[in-house]
Amino acid sequence: MGFYDLNKQERLNLVAEINKNILAELVTSDYKETIRYFADEDTYVRKSAYLSIGKIYHTKEAFRVEIISCLERFFAETDFKIRQTVINAAGEIGKIEFESIRHFFDKGLFDEHHSPRNAVIGSIKKMGEVNPVPVLKWAKLYLHHEDKEIRREICHGIELRGRKYPQDILPLLKELQYDQTARVRNTLVHVIGQISYKKGCIQTVVSHLKLWENKQLVEQALEEIIDVHDRYKDFAVLTQEQAQRYLEDHIS
Repeated sequence: MGFYDLNKQERLNLVAEINKNILAELVTSDYKETIRYFADEDTYVRKSAYLSIGKIYHTKEAFRVEIISCLERFFAETDFKIRQTVINAAGEIGKIEFESIRHFFDKGLFDEHHSPRNAVIGSIKKMGEVNPVPVLKWAKLYLHHEDKEIRREICHGIELRGRKYPQDILPLLKELQYDQTARVRNTLVHVIGQISYKKGCIQTVVSHLKLWENKQLVEQALEEIIDVHDRYKDFAVLTQEQAQRYLEDHIS
């Protein structure tokens, strides 16, 4: 029976049980239940496990060393779901403390399976949103990596911080303006659109784009900005027509 096949109280009881069992096994270092949660076929069971790890790490300092040790043991497992859950658990920790879990991301970027790599992107998003300084500093190290997928994943990963604070990621995005790989350029253009439609953001984005040298890419980005104001019209501050007029008035 899946997590959401349970009623609300049953789900609450299961989450409490997961938390209790993980905490107990952190005492004994015998992780029979914990690793079962990390490998569960149900994504919501795995999510409950990594959220529990993050909560324990931040509220019970005495377990921090043991938690990192546990995650390192699990990260060597052959089951990609376990490695994916490790990355997500590390992401919960990294919302507040990045350096202690940085090595999981240095390795996870190159995982042989796409699920842990996708977890890296998701974790960069959630960490970068609330703990941007160390996360963006780390991300910058991979902006020009020889592997095009690494560059694309980093570009995608820093997007969420830019939704509210585009000025924080635009200098990093600028470094990708001459990337020769279509997938990277397409992701770059997509991210520029995604960070342009909330209050005050289009002004910041446009002021930066005016300083970019690659005018062809800037033109693609401007088209994406106009388009995103239609696709996200229920959430955008400006209408598509207002966004287009703003671009016409401020881009010479």
